[in-house]
Amino acid sequence: MLEAPPMDSPPIVLLPVPLPVPLPAPQPAPTRAPAFRVQRTDFAGIDAVALTGGRSGSRAVFALRGATLLAWEVVDGGDTVALTDGYRDAAELDSQDGVRNGVLAPFTNRIADARYSFDGRDHDLLPGISTAAGRVVYHGFLRDMALRVIDTRESDTGAEVLFSGAIEPEDHAGYPFALALTVRVRFSATGLGFVVTATNVGEQAAPYAAGWHPYFRLGEAPIDTLELTVPATRSIVTDSRLLPLPGAAARSPVADGPLPDFRVARVLGRDVIDGCYAGLIPDGDGLVRSRLRDPASGRQLSVWQRGGLVHVFTGDTLARDPRRALAIEPVETMTDAFNRADCTAALRLAPGQSRSFAFGAEFVAATPTSPPSDTPCATAVASGPHEQTKGVRHP
Repeated sequence: MLEAPPMDSPPIVLLPVPLPVPLPAPQPAPTRAPAFRVQRTDFAGIDAVALTGGRSGSRAVFALRGATLLAWEVVDGGDTVALTDGYRDAAELDSQDGVRNGVLAPFTNRIADARYSFDGRDHDLLPGISTAAGRVVYHGFLRDMALRVIDTRESDTGAEVLFSGAIEPEDHAGYPFALALTVRVRFSATGLGFVVTATNVGEQAAPYAAGWHPYFRLGEAPIDTLELTVPATRSIVTDSRLLPLPGAAARSPVADGPLPDFRVARVLGRDVIDGCYAGLIPDGDGLVRSRLRDPASGRQLSVWQRGGLVHVFTGDTLARDPRRALAIEPVETMTDAFNRADCTAALRLAPGQSRSFAFGAEFVAATPTSPPSDTPCATAVASGPHEQTKGVRHP
């Protein structure tokens, strides 16, 4: 039997149970801009894209016209070092003098007399012009085309831009072919890499080749004092018009040929050069590397390409600043390839077929703070013929 509590026991007090306090909703972590950026810009009146490298201080600027490199700079030892001599303003870009840093397609260098035959048909790139002085055409159409930026990518290690354009059969006299073209550019703290890709979107085969016409410098060092290395076993022999000789006569062992032998690094001096090297020997990774070095500072540029030939031009005939920079030009074919039977197979692009040419340049500082890189831009862009369409995302 339960007993009642004593009358003097304290009353039982029921305390309210506190309700749980809701926790604040998690806040997203603040987003941080990538170190490498891509931005539209006006470069002395030229519609352009600037790629910048954050604390590295590196910068590269490309015109939308032709994906033409207008400026490339790196910082070394606290100094800003210009690595190319590009067009300074819109008027120079319009003039196309020297084809400064132009991307070349669908042909490189000259086509003799602006005429050629392909698949049994004759073509005239300059109809209506009869004077020999006026019948000069060179370095293709891409360098002067208005391109679109269709993709970009930014990260903490580099930036990318993908340019796009097209050649229609009615665009250019003497070239009745349809091509879709892209130029992919990769930029890092010390390097630039390119992949130029053409796809034949027409119904007939087209002759096609690509290249690049960059003018390199190492700051203010005169090119006469720079050392050049070109790993070539052959030089291209030309006539007085700088057109290659017919057939096998166009190729000579470099030791016996008309051009200086740069298999071992040698100072340019006052050599006047406008010629092409072939029989290129690649490094172990399959890339051919020509090198330009300043003995005074130790700075160096490695100009790389996957296959092709190298054309070297000391720039003596430029309208502005002759011999200020050295053109080291990765090209798929020699001059006047459209008129050479020994180049027909290499030029032929069948309907639906795509072909890519990869090239670029890497700067090596005077006193690297770490071992030289394995050419990161080259590793990125040269791994396959369609690499330029992979891994690219919208900004």
